[in-house]
Amino acid sequence: MTPPPLLIRHARILCPNGEFLMGDVQISGQEIIQVAPSIALPTGAIEIDAEGLTLLPGVIDPQVHFREPGLEHKEDLFTASCACAKGGVTSFLEMPNTKPLTTTQAALDDKLQRAASKCLVNYGFFIGATAEHLPDLLQAHPTPGIKVFMGSMHGALLVDQESALEQIFAEGHRLIAVHAEDQARIRDRRLQFAHHTDPAIHSQIQDNQAALLATQLALKLSKRYQRRLHILHLSTAEEANLLRQDKPAWVTAEVTPQHLLLNTTAYQTIGGLAQMNPPLRSPHDNEVLWQALKDGVIDFIATDHAPHTLEEKAQPYPNTPSGMPGVETSLPLMLTQAMQGKCTIAQVSHWMSTAVARAYGIPKKGAIAAGYDADLVLVDLDTYRPVLRSELQTKCGWSPFEGWNLTGFPVITVVGGQVAYERGTLHTQVRGRALAFESTAP
Repeated sequence: MTPPPLLIRHARILCPNGEFLMGDVQISGQEIIQVAPSIALPTGAIEIDAEGLTLLPGVIDPQVHFREPGLEHKEDLFTASCACAKGGVTSFLEMPNTKPLTTTQAALDDKLQRAASKCLVNYGFFIGATAEHLPDLLQAHPTPGIKVFMGSMHGALLVDQESALEQIFAEGHRLIAVHAEDQARIRDRRLQFAHHTDPAIHSQIQDNQAALLATQLALKLSKRYQRRLHILHLSTAEEANLLRQDKPAWVTAEVTPQHLLLNTTAYQTIGGLAQMNPPLRSPHDNEVLWQALKDGVIDFIATDHAPHTLEEKAQPYPNTPSGMPGVETSLPLMLTQAMQGKCTIAQVSHWMSTAVARAYGIPKKGAIAAGYDADLVLVDLDTYRPVLRSELQTKCGWSPFEGWNLTGFPVITVVGGQVAYERGTLHTQVRGRALAFESTAP
């Protein structure tokens, strides 16, 4: 069913050139038809008054773990997509560590069918690599690429031997996205710190060197085979400095808001809720990652939304699961940084939308211009309010940023020309679409 036409009026519109236009956006079906200072209300159109609000391209979150199928007690595609819509995330790319693992065309098709029936926003799913090197790794579609866990994983998705990794890099042309931590070093350091129960030890066990070793290996293999590589959730100064010196044109990297804004001091205040993979690092790492992002060494932002229940997180270390939710807070977190002068609003939008669409070859996403999909978010940059647990849509029901006073919260989120979230209300009948991936060139 074609949605009714929309006219967003009196918005402060972020244009593709990074400048702002005070004006209107006309939407027909799922597409932007016109952007202009003033547009007459088309017959039958729904008018959205955006006075005092800023209009940005919808966020594309390129790394999430939405837990369905198999782990729905933590999150599911419906609750996660509600959290996305509330957070201004209009598209997501989800990871393969579900139950069953997303390593076959059948498992990928199952996820796509589930998403079509319950996701308020657009969706794509990675195919997972295994040491067995299943044939669907090269054939399954549609997918943004191959996910490789070099460490911080157990079972079939752990690919930690160089010979197995080399086989993956040597065959095919698909983008390879790596979780870069060296499993051998992690295993040794777990033995070294075996009797520690303070979750802060997690950042020492999975230390900077564990991340650097794996990133160096992935980069070596990528260069050997000229293979499109994406480094997920870069977390250390050492990795950023490596890429600053040696980053081929076909390599991209991302960083999470957590690794920009939190560090090891968070263990003192939120305990096990601060535990994630790769772990939080030092304030120095925060600073170097910020500079690398602003300089273009790091290409874009992802949340690595990885929810666990509060009961699971309350277990003593090392039984605490790693991961934290993020899709509801990522945009206001980054816009608050922009309002504080750390970066610009245009940079935030580039890192959270435009650059992601470009890196993954997602057509018609990431800009507010005629011919682009109407995936949009209206944000309020004048009002500050705290992150409250009671307002969260994620099923896990908590945030590591609880109590942070932020601005830039979404007021209205539009997905494919449909209003999915509006001033506190989710329109749960809205459905997103499967994303297309035309290219994997950076």
